[in-house]
Amino acid sequence: MQLLLRAIRYFLLICWLLPVMRVAAQQSGSATSSAPTVQPGRLVFRLKPELRHLATATAIAEPTLVTALQRLGATHLHQKFSHTLLPDPEKPESVDISLIYEIQLPTPTDLDRARHLLQNTGSVLYAEPLYYYAPLSQPNDPLADSTRADGQYYLRNIRAYSAWDITKGDTTVVIGISDTGIRFDHQDLGQVKYNYADPIDGIDNDNDGYVDNFRGWDLADNDNNPYVDALLGPKKHGVLVTGIAAGTPDNAKGIAGVGYKCRYLPLKIYPSTAQGAFAGYESMVYAAEHGCQVINLSWGGPGNRSQFEQDIISYVAVNRDVVIVAAAGNTNLEEDVYPASYDHVLSVAGLKADNTKGTLTYSRRVDLCAPGTDILTAWGDYIDGYTAVMGSSYASPIAAGVAALVRSRFPTYSAAQVLAQLRATTNPDIYTLPGNAAYIGKLGTGRLDAYRAVLTTDARAVRVVRNQVLRTNTVGQQELEIEVQNLLQPVTNLQVSLTSLSPYLTTPAAVFGVAALPTLGRATNIDRPFRLTIAANTPLNAKALIECRLTADNGYQATQYLTVVLNPGYVVLNANDLQLTLASQGTLGYDNPASGIGEGVTYRQGSSLLYEGGLVVATSPTRVSSQVRGAKGTDQDFYMQSQTLFSRPVRATQEAQGVFQDSLPSATRNRTVGVRVHQHAYAWAAAPARNYVVLQYRLTNMTPDTLKPLYAGLFMDWDLPRDAARNVALWDASRSLGYVYSVATPDLYAGVQVLDGGAPAYYAINNAATTGLVAPAAEGFSRAEKYAGLSNGTTYASAGLPYGADISQLVGATLRALPPGDSTTLTLAVLGASSLPELQAAADDARQRFAQVLPTRLASPSITWQVYPNPTTGKLHIEVPPTFSPVGIRLFNQAGAVVLQQAATTRTVLDLHPYPAGLYLLQAYSANGSTLSQRIVVQP
Repeated sequence: MQLLLRAIRYFLLICWLLPVMRVAAQQSGSATSSAPTVQPGRLVFRLKPELRHLATATAIAEPTLVTALQRLGATHLHQKFSHTLLPDPEKPESVDISLIYEIQLPTPTDLDRARHLLQNTGSVLYAEPLYYYAPLSQPNDPLADSTRADGQYYLRNIRAYSAWDITKGDTTVVIGISDTGIRFDHQDLGQVKYNYADPIDGIDNDNDGYVDNFRGWDLADNDNNPYVDALLGPKKHGVLVTGIAAGTPDNAKGIAGVGYKCRYLPLKIYPSTAQGAFAGYESMVYAAEHGCQVINLSWGGPGNRSQFEQDIISYVAVNRDVVIVAAAGNTNLEEDVYPASYDHVLSVAGLKADNTKGTLTYSRRVDLCAPGTDILTAWGDYIDGYTAVMGSSYASPIAAGVAALVRSRFPTYSAAQVLAQLRATTNPDIYTLPGNAAYIGKLGTGRLDAYRAVLTTDARAVRVVRNQVLRTNTVGQQELEIEVQNLLQPVTNLQVSLTSLSPYLTTPAAVFGVAALPTLGRATNIDRPFRLTIAANTPLNAKALIECRLTADNGYQATQYLTVVLNPGYVVLNANDLQLTLASQGTLGYDNPASGIGEGVTYRQGSSLLYEGGLVVATSPTRVSSQVRGAKGTDQDFYMQSQTLFSRPVRATQEAQGVFQDSLPSATRNRTVGVRVHQHAYAWAAAPARNYVVLQYRLTNMTPDTLKPLYAGLFMDWDLPRDAARNVALWDASRSLGYVYSVATPDLYAGVQVLDGGAPAYYAINNAATTGLVAPAAEGFSRAEKYAGLSNGTTYASAGLPYGADISQLVGATLRALPPGDSTTLTLAVLGASSLPELQAAADDARQRFAQVLPTRLASPSITWQVYPNPTTGKLHIEVPPTFSPVGIRLFNQAGAVVLQQAATTRTVLDLHPYPAGLYLLQAYSANGSTLSQRIVVQP
């Protein structure tokens, strides 16, 4: 009867697993990797070190940050890692994660906006969401025969048997298995690292903050039960991984783990309850703090780097000296998968039994490869079950087991040295196989060789441990600084050379040489950085791969690949106290708030003042062009024609210019304006011009029709620290200045001033408003709202009074009617100051400097005219060449209104005594419509 019941159960299990097997087979082919997903409502931030005295495990007494958290509706504030080691001054890569806090936010919440709000309190180094990563592989053959003679062929491939003749590992070396959980009663999974200091009695006997963590921990559900859910296929992943790394040897049963005597600590990171959450990175810290010398990560996905995640890895690997091993991915694609591609991680790719790549992921970030197909291991259904599986998820624990053997054999090696030993002792012959010919350099240094890893005592390994690309003032050139460290035996006559693998980059023939480098010694080329040449057709923010070749005496050679960002799509004007990022497609501060491309707008090296900013051009409620937020996401109307770059300074300390435009209305169903914009920026280093940057936009009509009306201005969503939700926006009509300040921080002001272009336009916006003409944060920011904001003069002159709010502003001008092919100019100043009088003084200086050194339109080189004296106290003499054929003179005030018009000849005298002191535009015009313009200053 028992046999019959077991047969029925076996049949039902096969029926249930068939779809799982089918999905797994698809995943092991050329499927796309699953990118990490944001965990809703969860945000982490890292408090600045100088505020440590205001923080406890569950509270932070910094008033501005507290206010911001309250406004976000944040709950469950807690210190994520309370038993951490502080950075070691002798380890430059070590980090401080003790000041990382997590909060819970209401859902839905705009996490990007919340992140920026916290950053702009000035109290945090960064704020980021938390991500969920899926396991990288599922079983592909649950009915594999565990009794076949070659069941664990991979032990032969990596020469594990020979390695075990040298060392069988040590029970004091522990491998942390960060995965789906474990089955303790499996006959081959008994080598658990038990915590005898905290037996299961309901008491936290060892005072580590975890009650009864006797045999691992469930980080996802926060309990002491890391046991796998028995009949849930995906949950058995952790059992499979554990068997490979730490299956019990010499028990006459089943398999032997690669780590042999080394023990394992089960860390469950996937939740079994609705209240639980993915906890992969938290598990690394737990493992490091509970005795693990090696951690295996068989999960991940493609995506962008996270500073929080890199911080955790750096802390575990550097501060805690733990070897981190991760799977490189399971797609037949060349891509970087995280966490495998982070610094301080050994990225392991999978091979077939014949040592060829097969269908798994490859990348220049891969460190080495190991068998990843038909890997026999423990199976989670039965206490005596085994199966063969496929994926880099199972290549990774093979490498983790060897890492544990190396730690046992060389107990004085640091984690970085263990990684170096593993890389340096692989078998590179796999690259001679025809099946790997297309992947040279993309499977790491070769196939893992356990025997060489524990045998070799004279390996050498020099690594580039830091690289930084620096911008230069020369167009088409950047500089690369690197730092190298020798991790193993001393080397002499070290030579470092570069080869570009990108069509956009040319690397120099020069080499960086070091006469001698002892074990753990470092050297840098900071005094003579590599000079990189960037191709003229390089896309903005292009990533380029550089092959870094390291050679030394006695035949040493190694290759490492560096990824650098070329041709940044922005410049940073930093000559004075106001640092402003000017992007190539019309935005300020950042390419867009979510991209992270750009360095913001800051004052005196403080926190960023601006969440989002950019040019808006409008000619009707439906024809509006911008690169800022729209009704649904960001409007992307402008595209670059000429990259914004620094130019030779003529009028200022720093000058930058570029060209962008929108599409013709006929191509966008009349949604865009049809203008080309030449932007020019000026910054001065000397007082009194240190508090502003002047931006000049020359708009050219590219359509066949006259643009009338025409409005242009800057949309600026200010987030002044220390509380962006308590900002106020106001209008200073006498200076054409829209400015903002925080009622919580009265020592910081910022604003935008209209210097030229036409009648000023200003609209102060309360982002939190649900009613009103313009409310961009409530329901998006439509084209009609943008048009309304620019076309309503200066009627809406304030927002946020009296207590402050999250505010924005539109600052611009009503431009003149623009015929086809004609151009007009809008000139603005972006300002910052520590008080309102200082801001006003900066605005006054900006206007005067604009009048004296920044004429709107320079006279044609073929026509010279004289206007003197300028400045003037009354009489003004004008001499125009006869070839110009002048017929009239116009004088415009600061608002763009004509205040004087009279006939003109080649010699004309104007009497300006009746006109108030200030700035004017003088324009001479001819019968054919040509004009000459010059700024005039009338003094009292």
